[in-house]
Amino acid sequence: MDTDSRAKAQRFADLHREGCFLLPNAWDVGSARILEAAGFPAVATTSAGVAFSLGRTDHDFFAEQPAEDRVDRETMLRRVHEIAGGISVPLSADLEDGYGESPETVATTVARTLAAGAAGGNIEDFTGDRTRPLYDEKLSADRIRAARETLAADGEPFVLVGRTDVLLVGGPLDEAVRRANTYLEAGADCAFVPGAADAKTIRTLVRELDGPLNVVMGLTGNALSHDDLRELGVRRVTVGGSIARAMYRHLLDAARELADNGTFSYAADQLSQTELNDLFRQG
Repeated sequence: MDTDSRAKAQRFADLHREGCFLLPNAWDVGSARILEAAGFPAVATTSAGVAFSLGRTDHDFFAEQPAEDRVDRETMLRRVHEIAGGISVPLSADLEDGYGESPETVATTVARTLAAGAAGGNIEDFTGDRTRPLYDEKLSADRIRAARETLAADGEPFVLVGRTDVLLVGGPLDEAVRRANTYLEAGADCAFVPGAADAKTIRTLVRELDGPLNVVMGLTGNALSHDDLRELGVRRVTVGGSIARAMYRHLLDAARELADNGTFSYAADQLSQTELNDLFRQG
């Protein structure tokens, strides 16, 4: 890791020590640079946004998502490398389940993500198998532990996030708390519990977890604000694929207007060529 990348990674780690920061999710260099220009201190990737940009599906059970539709590790890491090299703020990578079940595979994925220029990354316990939607808790902890040991051997800053999808698959909050704490104990720097979107649930997580909490907002236009989440004790807030989905909503509306009406009102609110050139101009 070069000096600049190390400094970015350390800045990202420092963001997790106190306060509550917004970490919006990009899917390509252009979206990341727009988020950077808005003043965010760091950017994350969204596996959903990357998948959609490739015309593929995201985060589904294998029976509903054929293997050829899933974004593989090589493709995702290329995109991570492109985005990390295209912005001057730290990048955190959505690494899904680490692209394999074994702890050794997860450790390799995290090591390669660090080499690609990312300052952090998430590892989730969602399997994609409807018969066992979550990896066994002990195995999940071993996967986090293997990633942490690899990072420790490298000696470079990297924020490792342990994500549990208990709530997304209909499991109870107490299991989400237990799993998140297990991942923190195994070496995660931050816990991520998607599906926690109301004040009562988030307050419980903050109280019961032995480390900082990431929550994801924007999935349903949730009424809680950044200020609300700060007051609840959340450490960082991501938005998942919601910005990408909003962009595709506009694209679909424009396509339908053109196809159905032959009109062009969709263009009324577009960014100008000059504005985009200014946003993307290097230096």
